[in-house]
Amino acid sequence: MRLLLVLGLLLATTACGSLGNDSGKVRVAAGFYPLAWTAERIGGHRVDVTNLTQPGAEPHDLELTIKETVAIAEADLVVYEKGFQPAVDDSVAQNAQGATLDAATVADLEPFADQPDELDPHFWQDPLRLADVGDAIAAELSKADPKHAAAYDAHARALRRQLVALDHEYATGLADCARHTIVATHDAFGYLRKYGLHVEPITGLSPDAEPTPADLGRLQDLIRSDGITTVFSETLVSAKTADTLAQDLGIHSAVLDPIEGLSDRTAGQDYLSLMHSNLQALEKANGCR
Repeated sequence: MRLLLVLGLLLATTACGSLGNDSGKVRVAAGFYPLAWTAERIGGHRVDVTNLTQPGAEPHDLELTIKETVAIAEADLVVYEKGFQPAVDDSVAQNAQGATLDAATVADLEPFADQPDELDPHFWQDPLRLADVGDAIAAELSKADPKHAAAYDAHARALRRQLVALDHEYATGLADCARHTIVATHDAFGYLRKYGLHVEPITGLSPDAEPTPADLGRLQDLIRSDGITTVFSETLVSAKTADTLAQDLGIHSAVLDPIEGLSDRTAGQDYLSLMHSNLQALEKANGCR
């Protein structure tokens, strides 16, 4: 009831339509970090971006506060990924007054390798798919703020050049490797298969799930048979299971960031620097030349 009252007062006192705030900036609400980062890169100083997922939080499990729900209601543009964050999906359907962009409709999602009936939402592991989302954000910002459409388009083209270069670095860096299988906490890296990698998740689709003894036994056999040297943990979930698996087999543990959000450890980095760190970790673990 309190939430409905707050939103009712908000909608009664806020003028709907583009650039309805005092700053003159386009207000963007983004579901989680890669979308927020992309919107900031495209919009520059002409946008005010609210990341609905706070640093250190796991975006899959997001529960919106009143403040974040109000941000959705006030936004000129909401950028989200339908199916990835149910709480955001529900709030967009109920409260969004401005334009909405579902990144899933732009990024050409692929199914999980072992779940052909389920689409993998982690498209930003492929820089070219993120570039496509950037183009779509530029188009939406141009509708909201036609006066600066040329600037949004220029920013999108500049970002695409960077992401194309990053894609080339991955393709080159992972082209000649001794191994092509990686063991990681959860199934967040499936789009890396475009570079010849195969991902074996410890916990499947959910980063919070617990592996069964049969799962761990299968992974131990795989690690021994394939000569895998490293088990990867992640930044936003506990590394205990991954570290224990590595210790039991006498191999290394390292971090592979799914870049779903920033944490205290990665607060000074961004999407590009984290992708470069991931590439270095993959090249080392897989014996790439």
